[in-house]
Parts: sequence; structure tokens; C-alpha cells
Amino acid sequence: MNSILITGCNRGLGLGLIKTLLNVSTPPAHVIATCRNLQKAEELQELSQKHQNLHVIQFDTTDFNSYDRVTKEVENVVQGKGLNVLFNNAGIASKSTRLSGVRADDFTKSFLANTTAPIMLTKALHPLLKKSAEINGDKPMGVGRAAVINMSSILGSIGSNVEGGMYSYRASKSALNAATKSMSIDFKDSKILCVSLHPGWVKTDMGGKNAPLEIDSSCKRMIETIMSLNETNNGTFLQFDGKSLPW
Repeated sequence: MNSILITGCNRGLGLGLIKTLLNVSTPPAHVIATCRNLQKAEELQELSQKHQNLHVIQFDTTDFNSYDRVTKEVENVVQGKGLNVLFNNAGIASKSTRLSGVRADDFTKSFLANTTAPIMLTKALHPLLKKSAEINGDKPMGVGRAAVINMSSILGSIGSNVEGGMYSYRASKSALNAATKSMSIDFKDSKILCVSLHPGWVKTDMGGKNAPLEIDSSCKRMIETIMSLNETNNGTFLQFDGKSLPW
């Protein structure tokens, strides 16, 4: 894997994924991390000073007017080699749970950040992903060629929903799963792999203190999983450890 772009890296799973990638035995030549506010991403900036292969870009994925600028910045980093992996991690969680507490604004915000933004960013960076797939045409389908990883959630699984609630968040992640499936079909001829990935129940702002998984444990397993992906995984919904999940 020559290059990977991960969105939403100022904290939580995004920052954890960056740390994990920088410490693998053979790290990517280019690890591109985006964050909404550089001033609030002190740890990320400190890492970029220690690792020459880490490139930090200020980017709010819901600011669609900035997509051309970000695309050009990514092009400058990868230097004609295309982008191996786009990891759509950035998203938001809705605080409302039961139907009585749901507001229309919850859906607007959740779908914008969790569904629309990943789709539009994939569209914007598709030429770079396709270029990587062409350059690495001798490699099998996977992150060594070109891939889109969409950070989903078990809460987006319709088949696993036995608790109800979380309307806007569940719906936005279910919609992202549907988009991932469409991408896997639309990009198949270019051999660009597309999967939805559930990080597990992790000790993050959303997961809470009672979650069984630490951020570093989840991120290490996720990186191991995406590194092992192949054509049989295209268009699937997987857990952090590679286990298949119901749609």
C-alpha cells in the first residue's frame, strides 16, 4: 500500500488508525490524515513532525466547496501514482435515541456527515483511485491496488437491530452500507474494492467508558483486516476482525 487517506483524524478511531499505520513493519509511503480544525489536532500535528510520510490536511468533509482544493492537495502528495486507499472514517453520532426525541435536524446532520459526505468524497477521489488501480494492475483486488473502506457500524445493520432507537444514526449508516454495495458494483470493472467496516464497540466519545474494546485494539485489528481483503470481500459488511455482518 503506497498511499492511504483517512478522514476525521483529530481524535478517536481516526487518530488511532493513523498511529497504527505509522507503526506497522512497512508503513505506507504516504499516510494522509484529514481533520476539521488543525488547532484542535495537536497530537496529529506532533505525529506529522516525527513522521515524514504523514501528511495532514485541514478538511471538513461536509464542506463540499473545499473538495477541489483537497483533491489537488492529495494529488500533490501521491505524485502521479494515484490513491491506493480512501478510508471514509469521519462521521457524527446522534444523541437522540427513541422516536419521541427524534428531530428532523438530527436526520439532516447525520445523513450529511455519515452518508452524503463519504459518497461525494469517493466521487471526487475516484479518478485517483482508478489511477492507482491501473498502475497496480498486476496486483489482485485489495488495498495494494485500490480500495474504498467506509466506516460503518453494527447499528446500521437492519438484520442485527433488536433494540430499536437511534433512528438518524442507524438510518445514515444503513444508507452508507447501501452506497458501499453500489460502489462495489460500479467500481468492479476497475478492480477497486469497496467494503463497509464496523470497528466494534469501542471506548470512544460515542461508545462510552463501558465499551469492551480499546481504541488501539480496534484499530490494529481493522488494519490487519483491510490488509487481508481480496476480491471475495468486495461489497461486504465486515467487523473489525474480518467477521461478516448481516446487512
